[in-house]
Amino acid sequence: MPQTHEPQTDEPRPDEPKPRQSKPRQEPPRQLHRPGTPGDTFGDPSRGTTRDTAAALRTATVARLRGAHRAGVRRATLVTCVLVLMLLALLVTSVLLGGVRRIPAGDILPAAFGLRTGLADYVIFRIRMPRALAALLAGGLFGLAGALYQRLLRNPLATPDIVGFGGGAGAGATTMLLFAPAVPFGASLAGLGGAFALVAMVLALSRRRGTMDTYRLILVGIGLSGVCTAYVNYLFTVAGQHGIAQVMRWLVGSVNDATWEGVSTLAGALAVCGLCAALLGRSLGSMALGDQLAQGLGTRVGGARIAALLVGAAAAALATSVTGPIGFVSLISGPIAVRLVGADRSIALAVPIGAVIVLGADVLAQHGPLISPVPTGVLTALLGAPYFVWLILRRRQGATA
Repeated sequence: MPQTHEPQTDEPRPDEPKPRQSKPRQEPPRQLHRPGTPGDTFGDPSRGTTRDTAAALRTATVARLRGAHRAGVRRATLVTCVLVLMLLALLVTSVLLGGVRRIPAGDILPAAFGLRTGLADYVIFRIRMPRALAALLAGGLFGLAGALYQRLLRNPLATPDIVGFGGGAGAGATTMLLFAPAVPFGASLAGLGGAFALVAMVLALSRRRGTMDTYRLILVGIGLSGVCTAYVNYLFTVAGQHGIAQVMRWLVGSVNDATWEGVSTLAGALAVCGLCAALLGRSLGSMALGDQLAQGLGTRVGGARIAALLVGAAAAALATSVTGPIGFVSLISGPIAVRLVGADRSIALAVPIGAVIVLGADVLAQHGPLISPVPTGVLTALLGAPYFVWLILRRRQGATA
């Protein structure tokens, strides 16, 4: 029989398996990148929102910090201007009050600059101007030393007179005043040497396991200050009557016998110590965050601490060598500056505050009703002793709370 051929078709037979069909490969959707921000997609709204929020917070924080800085600068400028005006007013008052009634008004200002002779030159240029300038400059040095120590040791009780460096300066200056009073700048050099010697002993005795213990430094300083006081009392037993009277007036703290030689010493000391304190400002700011963090920021903590101790001791010693230990000025000036402008600018502002305190106390000591004439240190002690007691009681309450 003839064979019949079926037409060939593409459809598979029922008894044959169906061939596998390959599916087309699907490519992942392409991500559209923002220009300049790789990896950030238009289609992910959460990432864009987070980025915008972080940028807004960063901008707000920077703006807030700048505003706080500008406000602090304006406040510090205003307070400085007020203190300068107070100093000028006190300076004029100190020169004009008392003893100038027989001097013509037209001779007062020229006599203050040494352009007159006779009575005007003697009263104004040789007595009143040195006294007023010595009070102003010594107050600035005491304020600088106190604020520097309080900032360094982070303790409001850590001042040169409390720690004991003022006692070392007093012992050295007393020795020179009793046994070699005619040596030029002898009291200043001896006071500086005594203060530096006491700093060396305090640093050597306050070290524990290679590091300086602040609490131990204060206690050692107070103990060595007692030793210096006993040494001065011993000198009184071997000195003559004239020397004892002179040293007693000096130990109370007074600018009554101030001379232009002492004024030049104080002016040079304030310029040098102020410059050194300004150079140490950045290191002190980082050390306020802690020694470890300060070392991480690149600050040489040991060298900066010793330099600050020496600068503060030099400022207190040179002021003490001219005016005597005018007490509690370094204790008061720093906290007042902190309350007015904050801790960052307290060292610079403590200088005019200390000057206002000492010069104002001297004006009251000369012309105050019911109290004048008294040494300047008596009035500063009357103001500073109650504050010292209040500060100790406050720290005690804070420790027991």
